[in-house]
Amino acid sequence: MALLLGTLKVSTARKLTRVLKSRLLQFFTNPVTANVLNIGGLYILYTTDLYMLMHQSLVLYGLIHLHVFLAGYLFTLSIIYVDVTPHSYSYMYRAIVLILALAGHKILSKYIYANPPKGVPRADAEAGSMLMYYGGDLIELAIIIFFCYQWYKSTAPRFTNPLYKT
Repeated sequence: MALLLGTLKVSTARKLTRVLKSRLLQFFTNPVTANVLNIGGLYILYTTDLYMLMHQSLVLYGLIHLHVFLAGYLFTLSIIYVDVTPHSYSYMYRAIVLILALAGHKILSKYIYANPPKGVPRADAEAGSMLMYYGGDLIELAIIIFFCYQWYKSTAPRFTNPLYKT
């Protein structure tokens, strides 16, 4: 975001900054909201007829894939801060939401294993749920490592050179 703001015209950068500081964006970047959009969207997809319907409509198929991508991106963005953010939350709060999200993801994958979506053969549902369970581990591990590294770095003592004055 810092790179984008640095390349824009000043007036455009100010408009974008106002949007980034808005209450609406604060609502969507709250880790709880992002988690509900991410994991909740997956629950709706796999526990209703939506999964079957998306295979009958190209537009719905595209919209659902866009939602899954954007919700996952938004969730990751709400947990791991790459740039300075106007709406930051404590590490403890984000850690609790992350743990709940990981649990929700694991529970959903087990649910899909036991209860395949309509129109999905059991063998395919089992393979897909195992991919979701174990494949998710790799992504979740990466998020955990980045998150813990940021938390560790934020608590490390700052070295200041007494000979150098700022």
